[in-house]
Amino acid sequence: MATATKGMTSVKELYENRSQRAKELISEGKKIVGYLCCYPPVELVTAAGMVPYRLTGSLQPITEADSVIETLVCPYVRSLFDLGIKGQYRFVDGIIWPHTCDSIYKSIDIWKYYMKPRLLHFLDVPHQLYPTSFEFFEFQIALLKEYLEDFAGTKISNQSLNDAIKLHNQNRSLLRELCALRKADPPLISGTEMTQVMVAVMTIPVEEANELVKSVIAEVKGRRERPQKKPCRLLVYGSVIDDIAFIKVVEESGANVVIDDLCFGTRYYWHDVEITADPLRSLAERYLDKIMCPRTHRPDLETREKTLASRYGYLKEYAREYNANGVILYVLRFCDAAAFDAPELSDYLQKAGLPVLHLEDDYSLTSIQGFRTRVQAFLEMIG
Repeated sequence: MATATKGMTSVKELYENRSQRAKELISEGKKIVGYLCCYPPVELVTAAGMVPYRLTGSLQPITEADSVIETLVCPYVRSLFDLGIKGQYRFVDGIIWPHTCDSIYKSIDIWKYYMKPRLLHFLDVPHQLYPTSFEFFEFQIALLKEYLEDFAGTKISNQSLNDAIKLHNQNRSLLRELCALRKADPPLISGTEMTQVMVAVMTIPVEEANELVKSVIAEVKGRRERPQKKPCRLLVYGSVIDDIAFIKVVEESGANVVIDDLCFGTRYYWHDVEITADPLRSLAERYLDKIMCPRTHRPDLETREKTLASRYGYLKEYAREYNANGVILYVLRFCDAAAFDAPELSDYLQKAGLPVLHLEDDYSLTSIQGFRTRVQAFLEMIG
């Protein structure tokens, strides 16, 4: 299915039927390894001859998970478990479970008990950036490598791992090329479409993903009709957005979403892995240091100004490069890491001349539709 059609047609099919290609690959003898967040090194899964598959939630009401997980836990984590307990992820052979936040970390045993996957490997990701943090994370990646080798029944050599790194670097490069088409005014591809692309490429093998993104780039560049030009060009920052509903509300309200800082966005593809003779170290450095997620604490520098610049300065660069004139901070309820950063980040961006709208969501279609009036008022203010 994924290779039968090209461009946005294929993207939309994959977005709407996220497990379809994975199930086809299973019938061909492939193993599917699910993962959460941006931190599991997907290159290891590819190098082992398996397919990395990003688990996603659903904006539909949670009906089963609340009998097991407290409602004050991250709604995205609860949604994942709700889908899991309903059998949505039975096709997944194994799962890589990273220590990214407390909600994910504390729910691993619940998944083990109820879902009983053949492989559920915990990847311990440090929250600090010190030399010992990288040594520790490299050791954790080496453990993951051993588990994947045993699970796949094959050895992962440095050569095969570097070959996988090259494939995933190509994927990142292509996604950056596609994202750059949003610099135009109006952008050549909408934020809604970019979200669909991101979800689609995380459900298929990287080789297929690369061909798909190439076809999307060619299609988008050749369009006669592009997204409508709007007075507001926005940067969206925050928690998980793996559904088009929120971005669609923003764009229907009168804005072009031209750049993001999301784990289903730039955090996934903005930085490559360096090709070296020590690929495990390269993976540790890229995944731990280059992903700008609020769950990671970056050491304080000599002054408060320098510290804030080291944590948030890249967002000013995004806004400048993509000519964004406003920012939406989209934070999931009970996402402590993002919520703790929000006041300071909002102040930092406003001092840089960027108006900010802070929204807190419970990861449901009802709440997202309720944001429409607030978004429209914000756009009127900056438009």
